[in-house]
Amino acid sequence: MYNGFVETTLAPVQEYLATSFPDGDREYIDGAIRERNLGEGDHAWVQSRLVVYFAIHFPKLWTVAELRVQVSSTRYRIPDVFVAAERPPGRIATTPPLLVVEVLSPDDRVGDLEEKLADYFGFGVPCAWVINPRTRRGFVHTPGRNAEVSDGVLTTPDGRIEAPLESILEPAGEI
Repeated sequence: MYNGFVETTLAPVQEYLATSFPDGDREYIDGAIRERNLGEGDHAWVQSRLVVYFAIHFPKLWTVAELRVQVSSTRYRIPDVFVAAERPPGRIATTPPLLVVEVLSPDDRVGDLEEKLADYFGFGVPCAWVINPRTRRGFVHTPGRNAEVSDGVLTTPDGRIEAPLESILEPAGEI
């Protein structure tokens, strides 16, 4: 294990991009191919609810789950939800989206999340939402600022995109 991720031997980026992973995509960090924490009921539910919420309330935005994003020449991240003004060309996003969302899993570690957010912000992503389904809490992260949602509404700094946290969380005790 490496910082909460299973890490394989170093591989060239071309090998990573040419590989299909049967049990879930992986991130590529400076030559290491890392597994991601995913696949649990509450994580999958919130991720799916977000994509549906955006499709209904923001139909002009391009929203998908788990799209590879090249944040630098040696780093590829896979946000749980990717929200852009339009569909990026090609198979991999190479321009920053308007928003990324990370849904926490029980095995996620703070240091790994901080590293991932730093990659997003260094790439030019203006805002990231982090949702913890177990605690039913949401956080809005921007470069240099992290805040827990106090009014129950996740919002981008420009106010263009928002989502009531309760509308995307499973009712308590149902999973």
